Amino acid sequence: MAVIDFFDRGRAINPTGVAYRTDDEAWTFDDAGALSCRIAHALLGAGVRRESKVAVLSPNSPSAWICVLGAWRAGAAWVPLNPANPVHENIRLLRRFDVEVLFYHPDLADQVARMKSASTGVGLHVALAAGTDDVALEDWTAGRPDTPPPVRFAPDDVVAVAPTGGTTGEPKGVMNTHRSLSVMVAHQMMALTYPAGAPVVNLAAAPMTHTAGLFSLQTTARGGTVVIVPRATPECVLDAVERHGVTELFLPPTVVYRLLDTLEHRTVDTASLRYLAYGAAPMSTEKLRAGIERLGPIFLGGYGQMEAPAAISFLRPDEHLIDGEVAPDERLRSCGRPYPLVTVAILDEDGAEVAPGRTGEICVRGDLVMKGYYKDPERTAETVVDGWLHTGDLGHRDPEGYLHITDRKKDLIISGGFNVYPSEVEQVIWSHPAVQDCAVVGAPHRDWGEVVTAVVELKAGQDVGEAELIARCRERLGPVRAPKRVVFVDRLPRSGNGKVLKREVREPFWADHDTRI
Repeated sequence: MAVIDFFDRGRAINPTGVAYRTDDEAWTFDDAGALSCRIAHALLGAGVRRESKVAVLSPNSPSAWICVLGAWRAGAAWVPLNPANPVHENIRLLRRFDVEVLFYHPDLADQVARMKSASTGVGLHVALAAGTDDVALEDWTAGRPDTPPPVRFAPDDVVAVAPTGGTTGEPKGVMNTHRSLSVMVAHQMMALTYPAGAPVVNLAAAPMTHTAGLFSLQTTARGGTVVIVPRATPECVLDAVERHGVTELFLPPTVVYRLLDTLEHRTVDTASLRYLAYGAAPMSTEKLRAGIERLGPIFLGGYGQMEAPAAISFLRPDEHLIDGEVAPDERLRSCGRPYPLVTVAILDEDGAEVAPGRTGEICVRGDLVMKGYYKDPERTAETVVDGWLHTGDLGHRDPEGYLHITDRKKDLIISGGFNVYPSEVEQVIWSHPAVQDCAVVGAPHRDWGEVVTAVVELKAGQDVGEAELIARCRERLGPVRAPKRVVFVDRLPRSGNGKVLKREVREPFWADHDTRI
């Protein structure tokens, strides 16, 4: 199945229904489908070939996402660019992934001008609207056919090259295919079920360059509506839920926390919500429990990474409950059971499967797994071994088959010869009512090698001292795993999709290797 087939399925179900909506505009399936066809014909006319790289640089926007659909319809591979990235980083991505065509929002024309002066190799620039020195999308596609071009697709054609990692070195480009994204959508449709005839309204609030864009595919496959807002602030999210009757959305945990804080002071009709999906980072069980009590059993936990996109396992809303009550923390800390179209194993350093309850590396095999890293056979061979994707995540399975992520291998702290998993410490710190968010990292120490260090962001108007948080951790975790230092910051560094950037949290402590704590 080709990834564009999911949109076309929705179009066949609901041709005159609204596929994409903002506060100011609405696109029916027929309108969006026709534009995607014109874009595809224009790309082919410009010399785009099978698996040519086409980038889109824009904030959340229907026309920007329709450009992605058009690229897929032409057989091209989408390279997502985050407008929040520094310009030099996006320049590096354009060069690294051999991008030939760049669609961009006119508001970002100054950034694009800098990219042009850097000689990125992009041969064609198309603005989403008039007002720039480049051709506007409407003019560029004028006169092109509204019907799909005769492009043949193979299941293993690359349809997306997603940047990941590479903050200090060459970025990796995860190559996903029609096959891997089709499995992703199938798993999401299994996890998010609806009665016949029920409305399906997705809210794309997090950046569509990340999970929110891919998450929208299962919505359009059902003939549902994707409501697009410019940013994932609690105010934008809650206004859209109430105004448009949103039934599902994805948010990173940090935004969920702020949304729950906002709901303490604001009354909002959230009755339409069936699914609030969370992922991309560990979730505080304390805040998850509060969310279930406030919004009901609508939370959907998920585990994936771009190398096996967004759909390795799910913790369904009903699995957050046991006998009608919110489940114990042990269940809430899990990311659900693996879904049917992948095989998951917990392997030790020698590649042998460990017993249930024992910690090892989470490895995944199946059609969900990426094709490899773009022009990087060495890192591909290191990551995919004998068909197994080595995720780099440490975890275990409990006796009921639920998958638990302990931590990233690279985030493991070894202090005085003891292994400390940051997520365990973070769960305790998150449980304090004054804490908005936190990140636990290892800082250098001359005797212990590393020392457990917590970097904490407090809620507005709240206060707690270092000694109190350390004592809380010592009481629940013991002295080895308790942080020896707590650093308070106004705001933790986050990626474009809201994930805390632990590398940036860690860097100041390691900038001078003579640092002592």
